Amino acid sequence: MESNVPLLCNCCGRSIKRENGILKEDAFEATKEWGYFSGKDMEVHHFNLCEECYERLISEFKIPVEVRKKLEVL
Repeated sequence: MESNVPLLCNCCGRSIKRENGILKEDAFEATKEWGYFSGKDMEVHHFNLCEECYERLISEFKIPVEVRKKLEVL
């Protein structure tokens, strides 16, 4: 995303912190390309969630999110 365009949480509307074009906090980003067997065929949906909204969303899941630790950052 361009550094002069604000990155907003689609759930709460809060702006994700950025300083000199560099994100100072992380956000969840999702993109879904809908296919033939959906009511949204040929649509692409994209949204961002701040960490607080992400935590609130996944706390409602019946099956927990799979979490794996990374051994290195590339």
